Amino acid sequence: MGYKIAVLGATGNVGQEMLNILAEREFPADEVVALASRRSQGTEVSYGDRTLKVKTLDAYDFKGIDICLMATSGVMSAEWAPKIAAKGCVVIDNSSKWRMDPDVPLIVPEVNAAAIAGYTKKNIIANPNCSTAQMVVALKPLHDAAGIRRIVVSTYQSVSGAGKEAMDELFTQTRAIFVNDNLVIENFTKQIAFNVIPHIDEFMEDGQTKEEWKMTVETKKILDPKIKVTATCVRVPVFVGHSEAINIEFERPISDDEARDILREAPGCLVVDKREDGGYVTPIESVGEYATYVSRIRVDPTIENGLNIWVVSDNLRKGAALNAVQIAEILGARYLKKAA
Repeated sequence: MGYKIAVLGATGNVGQEMLNILAEREFPADEVVALASRRSQGTEVSYGDRTLKVKTLDAYDFKGIDICLMATSGVMSAEWAPKIAAKGCVVIDNSSKWRMDPDVPLIVPEVNAAAIAGYTKKNIIANPNCSTAQMVVALKPLHDAAGIRRIVVSTYQSVSGAGKEAMDELFTQTRAIFVNDNLVIENFTKQIAFNVIPHIDEFMEDGQTKEEWKMTVETKKILDPKIKVTATCVRVPVFVGHSEAINIEFERPISDDEARDILREAPGCLVVDKREDGGYVTPIESVGEYATYVSRIRVDPTIENGLNIWVVSDNLRKGAALNAVQIAEILGARYLKKAA
């Protein structure tokens, strides 16, 4: 007997990827339900070679659903996740609402899968920020080997992280520039086409943005609370695929060759690191892939025990949808144990 799965937010970028990945990985589901707000009722979405009609969240009874993958806003998650969890359905939430709740495990399967066991406190599991997820996949094996003391990360985040409307805005602004139309700014604080914007999410009192704060606190919760983290998060005119330049200070010596060997064996990582033209991964090569790619591995001679690495991943996949499905797979195999 397989599971009954609901995907809430099924018409959005991440929700559609969740359905794609459930089908690709042949998740043992007897039933998959696509859910969204009332305005999307009746819309059709793809699930493998099947088409699902979207049902309305307000009218849906989650009784009998085993797992709900949520790809909604934090506001909607705050309202609905506890209601869904109270029906006996385990919620895997992609919003930021529950990530720092001490009673909700924040999971990246390659890093802290054992923490999934804590889901029973609220029947909710949190998915981290997309930038955090790919970063800790690359950092976990290095931390195990040499102990990370401090991380300085600068991100190059694609517009898909801000939703479908943001992707449309990049397209329409780019077209407008080429055909000399009026350029409309709606989803970003400044023009995104042919530009970069050092501002993601709202500003906080200390000057960092909430996106930068998320990377800091989530990395500590997932990887190690003792690690010092500072981030600068930047939106770039790329449709899909987040990139990160990461400077790492270790407690113990580690060479670039050692790091390369460690990462080649690490779960979820794929090293592409040749010191030649094109011997590295860019966002466009990561689209549609599961891996977290690591390139440009080199010693930082300005600090003791320092390395620089370049990390790229499909943010809609590993940064969101794939991570959630991987959590569901572990949840089913280790804890729910319903499928044959």
